[in-house]
Amino acid sequence: MPKGAITVGRDLALTLVQADDDTAVRLHGDQLPPHTPKKKTSIKPRHQLKEPDTRVYVGDCRDVLPSLPDSKKVDLIFADPPFNWDVPYDEWKDGMPRTEYERFTYDWLDACVNVLSPCGSLWVNIPDDTAAEVVLHLKRRGLTMMNWCIWHFRFGQNRKSSFIMSKVHALYFVMEPLERIWNAEAVMEPSDRATVYFDPRTLAKDEHVGLRVPMDVWYGQYWGRIQGNNKERRALHHNQIPEVYLERVIRACSNEGDLVLDPFLGSGTTCTVARAIGRRSIGVEYSAGNAKSAFERIKEGPIRVGLAKGTSSAIFQPRKASAKTKASFADVGGAAEDALFPEDGSA
Repeated sequence: MPKGAITVGRDLALTLVQADDDTAVRLHGDQLPPHTPKKKTSIKPRHQLKEPDTRVYVGDCRDVLPSLPDSKKVDLIFADPPFNWDVPYDEWKDGMPRTEYERFTYDWLDACVNVLSPCGSLWVNIPDDTAAEVVLHLKRRGLTMMNWCIWHFRFGQNRKSSFIMSKVHALYFVMEPLERIWNAEAVMEPSDRATVYFDPRTLAKDEHVGLRVPMDVWYGQYWGRIQGNNKERRALHHNQIPEVYLERVIRACSNEGDLVLDPFLGSGTTCTVARAIGRRSIGVEYSAGNAKSAFERIKEGPIRVGLAKGTSSAIFQPRKASAKTKASFADVGGAAEDALFPEDGSA
């Protein structure tokens, strides 16, 4: 039998970890020495809430993570780092020389890997120019890539010099593929086979009739960039990620009560969503001002959590279904039935 992508990916990661000096993968940032974390005998959160425990630390994540009391206990990490595009992130310098930025990237990735539990997952939201370096570094650290997802949005910045960028990479890595936390049922959506083609084979399944796990390109209502007058927009924050994106990641890769960490808290989306759906969370933010703003948002709660759950991502109009076909699907029930036959009668 073929090994399959997961087994092959795991074998590759182990090979890279065991490589000697002659065969090891060398990246541009390797020519600089690793960051030396500042030693701290104790570390306290700047902001904190209880039930579930929610902590916000202020500082450089490369210094904060090694000092956390939660080493090897973090179940899920979601990282949306600075892209080094010269964006004004308050106190953070977002215009490093390329070699320095790559070294910074490997250092914060290492800090994340070192606090993950054996069943933990690490997600990295990163653009084209650094995605390859992140993938190679995590593989040589022994992690296995489960998915290379794409967050697609319709309103990229207008340009004529090249095709308009309308995506960011969502890289999904795990410590141990067979031990990872994975909740497929929590993120299922109606399939095109059910909502567009009314394929009777969707009724033949023993469970999850008409549903599927989402594909690896993510788009749809509420999935766009958080810009302008978007209801989720937080003043003075840049590159904010939609709540539905974090909701999908957190529901799929953690359980209620698990610990979620964001090393670049920004506007606070990760901790806001995690808290709303019953997860403990830790946020680390370099800027004290941004950390305070994010904490206010965490206390206020999310705006759109749950609104996209179970909705169809089909891009084609449903084919015309016969009365017999509609009757055969009438007992599907739940989200699948709502998507199959919308109230406006488009099916």
